[in-house]
Amino acid sequence: MKEVLSKRFREVYSRDPEIIAKAPGRIEFIGNHTDYNGGPVLGAALDRCVWVALARRDDGRRRFACDIRPGILEIPAGTTERQTGSGSWANYPIGVLAAMRASGTAVPAGFDYLAASSVPMGAGLSSSAAIELSSCLAFLAAAGASVPLEALVAIGRKAENEFVGVPCGILDQGVSGFGRVDQLVYIDCRGPRFDSVPLPAGSNFWIFNTHTKHALIDGLYSARHQECMEAAKVIGVPLLVDATPAMLAATEKNLSRTAYKRARHVIDEIARVGQAVTALRAGDLPAVGKLLLASHRSSRTWFENSSPELDFLVDCLEAEPGVYGARLTGGGFGGAAMALTSDQFGEKAGNRISEAYLARFGSKPEIIHARTGDGATLVTGAK
Repeated sequence: MKEVLSKRFREVYSRDPEIIAKAPGRIEFIGNHTDYNGGPVLGAALDRCVWVALARRDDGRRRFACDIRPGILEIPAGTTERQTGSGSWANYPIGVLAAMRASGTAVPAGFDYLAASSVPMGAGLSSSAAIELSSCLAFLAAAGASVPLEALVAIGRKAENEFVGVPCGILDQGVSGFGRVDQLVYIDCRGPRFDSVPLPAGSNFWIFNTHTKHALIDGLYSARHQECMEAAKVIGVPLLVDATPAMLAATEKNLSRTAYKRARHVIDEIARVGQAVTALRAGDLPAVGKLLLASHRSSRTWFENSSPELDFLVDCLEAEPGVYGARLTGGGFGGAAMALTSDQFGEKAGNRISEAYLARFGSKPEIIHARTGDGATLVTGAK
């Protein structure tokens, strides 16, 4: 990918890049919508990344290009205005620049920038966090600066929350930053505190991307965030991580039905994350699989962020030999389902599910046999 990116950079800008950085997409393993509620979450970094190439300019011009939109977007140095239309993809790197400046971190004055991705877009695999972290690493290198990994993750989240406008928690950026091969990233989101949990041998991830709508900024994600905050306020806690099942039961009559359902999911899901960590450390993959299935059913019933396509996939996967468990991954409202499998599950089984999905919905899902990868990395520094 490095050579392909460099070649593309030369085609766009007629010169070589000085800096190349990459950051992975991620699987939300378990912990659906627990992060911004202060709870724990488990995720896995993928071996699919967003790559950023950059070369500095001394004339103050900032030019942006990517592999999913034609042309070059140019904005004056020192400005960080939100883009609309075909240039809206650039709000992620522009938002990173704004977040870096707000945190007192040095930023480059002028540059040529190119992003390319092997992370499927809109699949709930957080290509957004990947472009934020890879962009931040490239900008830091161009400015001759560096920050701790925790600060890099925080800048990415600030860009998404305050500039792009998605009130996400730290899951996406945290896993993209702290990911390691054959490890799951555990995040205590109230800290935040980052740790790793070994992935038992023989674990496989299969992702089924429905290509149905997954646009977190369209209001559904924000609505769930607001409903959770409403529930916490009525229960009388700062965040739902501080609530217990008994507290929820005691205040049920004071909650709207919607707020109760959202809180029920989050409180139960926080418990499932802890149970999953225990089962993973014990190498009990069947127990982990049951927790994944319970997580999906809770998302469908209580959080109402699943879809007919995702439910169908999870039901099909549950019936397949070699599947420990399956659930939606990411924010929901479309996107992808993830399955944890043994080596018994393979391409033939995936194709059976694909054909059944085609018969039901008229199209085939994209199937990815995903592997774990390392977190955000500066591949080539400035000369």
